[in-house]
Amino acid sequence: MRRLFALLATLLVAAAGLHAQYRTSLEDLDDSETVRSFKEHVAYLSGAQLEGRLAGSEGEEMAAAYLEAKLKEYGVDMLPAGSVFQVAVNGDTLRSRNVCGFIQGWDKALNDQYIVIGARMDNLGTDTYTVNGETVRRIYYGANGNASGMAMLLELAQKLSYARTLLRRSIVFVGFGASSQTFAGAWHFLHHSFASDASRIDAMVNLDMLGTGSSGFYAYTASNEDLNTLVNALQGELLPVQAQLTTQAPYPGDYSVFYDGEIPSVLFTTGRYPEHATGRDSYDIVDFASMEKELEYIYSYVQRLSNGAKPLFRNSDAPQKEKPAVGVYAYSDVDAKPMFLNSPDPRIFMERWVYPYLKYPKYAVENGIQGRVLVEFVVNEKGEVQDAKVLRGVHSTLDEEALRVVAASPKWRPGRHHGKRVKVAVTVAVDFRLEKNSDGSFGINGVKIK
Repeated sequence: MRRLFALLATLLVAAAGLHAQYRTSLEDLDDSETVRSFKEHVAYLSGAQLEGRLAGSEGEEMAAAYLEAKLKEYGVDMLPAGSVFQVAVNGDTLRSRNVCGFIQGWDKALNDQYIVIGARMDNLGTDTYTVNGETVRRIYYGANGNASGMAMLLELAQKLSYARTLLRRSIVFVGFGASSQTFAGAWHFLHHSFASDASRIDAMVNLDMLGTGSSGFYAYTASNEDLNTLVNALQGELLPVQAQLTTQAPYPGDYSVFYDGEIPSVLFTTGRYPEHATGRDSYDIVDFASMEKELEYIYSYVQRLSNGAKPLFRNSDAPQKEKPAVGVYAYSDVDAKPMFLNSPDPRIFMERWVYPYLKYPKYAVENGIQGRVLVEFVVNEKGEVQDAKVLRGVHSTLDEEALRVVAASPKWRPGRHHGKRVKVAVTVAVDFRLEKNSDGSFGINGVKIK
């Protein structure tokens, strides 16, 4: 028994030496490697020595140095876009900085397009108050707000760095300085240091206050249709946690700067909590086990963003349909529309032909590639399908499969105009959305993948 106690004591001492701020207990011995990393990050970033990471302070600079060192350790390249900047706050000029890392996507056609993943570095610093006539100094540790978000960014960067060969678009990681009050870091990044490439940012993911997962896990997209579609698509995945869409912004955040720049943006957060903006926002309130589950979800979401179709900021941004060729009528302009299985509703064509015969490409399944392919084709005077083409694609594998199935369509009943058979252009949306069936196989739109 004495040897057992001696062994446990030795393990605890050794664990304590991993990091001066890393709190250990018997429970910590069962932690996964990811949870141990989360604890180490949050313990340092919310430690007393950083004094609440006030914007422009030495504590914020220490947080920035920590992020940069860890990103390099995780195999992420650093960018000069993580530059120093100055901002005026309450009549004073303070000096802050961003930290900016980069993982290049593999697809030469898309790796000059970016997904930005950001988390704010600063918090409220310190203040003093009086208790029984004595002055007491209070530190706003900011463990959940936002040491948790920075820790999530780091562990997400490590996972994506390992999986870089699966990323079509490039990923940019940013720790934003001077964010709590002015979002100055996000503004400086978008309008100054990264301004020349800002038009190639396809989406932004904001990680803020992710440490109270037992109270909920939320995704706020400002009701962006394409970003919501990704959230809904993940509902069919066997993930340890699912994000709940919310139409009300839980907090102001750096995402608002990107949204104002008409860049689709999503905020992942665990929502409001009683310790927010108080000295009680410390290491002890953080739910690290829930953070590990959230990491798996956000990792899957970012993979789909990197590999799928570019999300649109508004529906009107979609490519405009070309005018039908000479001699081809628009679907809405004919007296009698083409009919598939005696129905003029294109949904019957999708349900009875396209989805039952669609084969989800193996490469797309393995890499989680999903999205909506818009296909236009012509039903000629004989009822034959011809001239199928992609109006808006997702990935070459999905585009080719959508065209294959549409082009192989059985005959339709031709459309008519003024009593004559005519050529009619038809447009359909082929949704590729992976679903996990009860038997472990994959399905698409309720139909088992062959």
